[in-house]
Amino acid sequence: MATATRLPSPFSVPQAPDGEAFEACIRRQGTPQRVHIVELYLDFEVQQEIARRYGVWDGLSPEDPYYWPKCQIAIQRFLGYDYVTWGLWQDWKVPGQVAEDTAGLKREAGRRFTDHQHGPIMSWQDFERFDWPDPSKADTSSLEWLNANLPDDMCLIAGVTGHFLEQLTALMGYENLCYALADDRALVKAIADKVNDYYLHLYRTVVQFDRARMVWGSDDLGFRTGTLISPADLREFVLPAHKAAAEIFHRAGKLYLLHCCGQVLDIMEDLIEDVKVDAKHSYEDTILPVTEAKRLFGGRIAVLGGIDMDFLCRSTPDQVRARVRETLDICQPGGGYCLGTGNTVANFLPVDNYLAMLDEGRRWGDEGIKG
Repeated sequence: MATATRLPSPFSVPQAPDGEAFEACIRRQGTPQRVHIVELYLDFEVQQEIARRYGVWDGLSPEDPYYWPKCQIAIQRFLGYDYVTWGLWQDWKVPGQVAEDTAGLKREAGRRFTDHQHGPIMSWQDFERFDWPDPSKADTSSLEWLNANLPDDMCLIAGVTGHFLEQLTALMGYENLCYALADDRALVKAIADKVNDYYLHLYRTVVQFDRARMVWGSDDLGFRTGTLISPADLREFVLPAHKAAAEIFHRAGKLYLLHCCGQVLDIMEDLIEDVKVDAKHSYEDTILPVTEAKRLFGGRIAVLGGIDMDFLCRSTPDQVRARVRETLDICQPGGGYCLGTGNTVANFLPVDNYLAMLDEGRRWGDEGIKG
């Protein structure tokens, strides 16, 4: 990823990673000395554009078997993150729908969507012939390399994993799942058990890596006005798996972070008191602004991200900076908050706005500039 002309750094304040301080912030161990940042992930197109602009991947060879983990270390350090996220992945071979990508940093192959009308398992016959992936065969080589070679000042977030409801929905199709919850709950349970066992196997694998201090559980459970299936059904088919995943990491003295989109206030007490999540990620102004989430839940869990995606896409860099300052003034005191987007660094988000968000976080934490 060589570039002939590097742009100057977009950051006005230097910042070195500090994985221990990042973990202490999420554990709510007092107001941190600086702002820590967090994202579920950055789209490849965004990483590629930043690496091109600033020469972040110069000198790294695509022929290197660990090229991509090395790219992640390089770009995370450049952007100011205290960690690298890496997990295990296998292809479930679930068909989807593809549409043209109209993002500024578009994917030439198009954007893929889940088919909500149909899934590969819509009957018991489909269930029996489905080619279930074997989690014991997931490739751990890159995770092993990162565990041995990650710089000492960074930590590892395992995942992203634990798509308990998302995978159930993809396998059945959302509409079919809703019908089956009324007509064939035994089939729903059989599929959910398979999905849950698969992801819990991954959790038991990744927790063994000592550099992994926490894990990203990722499972969108809601939409704009409520949960995707009833709270009662979530408590029966989905939340017990999240609870088991959290227990796996808690027994090892590690943290369970949950990325979950949508309106989930009806199950927040379940997530906090029963599942025992250590942090909740993904906030949207039209559902629950992150500043309000900090007021409601910040005494019991960490609140992560929350600079609204729609705002980030439509605003100017100066407006983004003002929003970041306002958010940090409310959320930073006491710890338990990390700055970031309301969802992910998607390829439709203006890169300059994303970089302005990060830079203002650095400036807020610099005593010579703050206030």
